[in-house]
Amino acid sequence: MPEALSMARELDLDLVEVADKANPPVVRIMDYGKFKYESAQRDKESRKKSSQQSVKEMKYRPKIGVGDFETKTRKVEGFLMEGHKVKITIMFRGREVTHPQLGRKILDDIAERTDGIAKVEAYPRLDGRNMTMVLGPDSKKQAAKARQEKEAAKEAAREAAAADEPVSAPEEVATDPVAETAPVTEVVEQPEAVAEVVEVEEVEPVADAATETVADEE
Repeated sequence: MPEALSMARELDLDLVEVADKANPPVVRIMDYGKFKYESAQRDKESRKKSSQQSVKEMKYRPKIGVGDFETKTRKVEGFLMEGHKVKITIMFRGREVTHPQLGRKILDDIAERTDGIAKVEAYPRLDGRNMTMVLGPDSKKQAAKARQEKEAAKEAAREAAAADEPVSAPEEVATDPVAETAPVTEVVEQPEAVAEVVEVEEVEPVADAATETVADEE
């Protein structure tokens, strides 16, 4: 103990007894002022959480419609995301209590629906004409769900950005400047020559003058 006290003084810290019932007592060298401040902050945060968390109750009927079920269950999810516990109560009337499986089916559907953000703290049980179940928020599940939703939002944004990108223009084909400026010679196809056919009348041959016979004059 004297050695510990001497060491604390050298470090300009305090020697605090943390387990007085131990044999020998357990001490720690620390800044006592800082230790008291941090302890007070932890107690304050703990009281704040306990005062903020309350138990909400949502009541269902065994023959509830689909629309009412969706509306009530969304409210249950909202309470859980806010950090509240939720007591689910199925109210039976008349002979409905003889069919507890109807209430159990509703509670199972709610537990499955909220599995990503909550955990079952009190499992379904029949109490008179009511069947109850208690759900509590699960911070780890809620954090994982938040990360998934964030990633999904980023992916959707990337897909939307890709869909909005302009279509790239086609590449221009390189052309020869000399070929562009050269005159274009138009080739005109000449019609084929048509042979003219001329009819020739046949003429009787004329006797050669040398062989012509002339009658002598008498």
